[in-house]
Amino acid sequence: MSTGLVPEIPAAGFSFDLCQRNESLAKKGHPVPKAQKTGTTIAGIIIKDGVILGADTRATTENIVADKNSQKIHFIAPNIFCCGAGTAADTDKTTEMIASQLELHRLNTGRVVRVASADKLLKQHLFRHQGHIGAALVLGGVDINGPHLYALFPHGSSERYMFTTMGSGSLAAMAVFESRWKPDMNEEDGKALVADAIRAGVFNDLGSGNSVDICVIRNTEIRGANFDPRAADYIRPYQVANVKGQRSGNYRYKRGTTAVLDKSVRPVIVETETVRRLEPESMDTSS
Repeated sequence: MSTGLVPEIPAAGFSFDLCQRNESLAKKGHPVPKAQKTGTTIAGIIIKDGVILGADTRATTENIVADKNSQKIHFIAPNIFCCGAGTAADTDKTTEMIASQLELHRLNTGRVVRVASADKLLKQHLFRHQGHIGAALVLGGVDINGPHLYALFPHGSSERYMFTTMGSGSLAAMAVFESRWKPDMNEEDGKALVADAIRAGVFNDLGSGNSVDICVIRNTEIRGANFDPRAADYIRPYQVANVKGQRSGNYRYKRGTTAVLDKSVRPVIVETETVRRLEPESMDTSS
């Protein structure tokens, strides 16, 4: 029971109280705002000694390039990273929140966080909000059970893969993976494969572009709560896919190139007002 001094604690998760109101407003000619389409190419593969994640760096709003150097690979833990596609703010804040929870978990247990724990927390959070958080994620990391790679969808489902892609450029990137990926790839071949997959999305999707970022998480010996931070390399940028070209000539025309057919000069009359000066007045100091 709630009172004026002690308000009722709201239930956890997304509130659907306003759904009927939104439907009634739509019938009266006030439609609900449509979800914004974004463009991204993110990918990940499992190699012989770890996991490699990749992403492009273009952030778009409708048909406008909002940011050419967006960071789409997010830190979760020293042994876990996550690529985000969808709404930039949702992917950024969601991964930050889960990263803080996993750090508290590591401090309480004294053990390196497992990738399955990060997958569980992320999909529970996304499922609780029923798709209203626009975050499609590719989660990769290494723990005591070896390398792991997950794909998480905005409504809260997840799948474990050996290689996966997400985003608007995922079809082109997946075509590269399906034709060239093989088990037990070495690190250099894995980097080249992920970079080629991201570039395929860059050149075949208008919402993806600019640079290619890569994160390599190597499988090392894990003892207790310690994970060697040098085992994870975040290379930003790994390659610049869209290099801005240079002008090949001067595009200025000489004066007189275009003929003047008519010319007229009209004087501009500016009306001035006389400023009246105020005479100083003596101050009344009578009591």
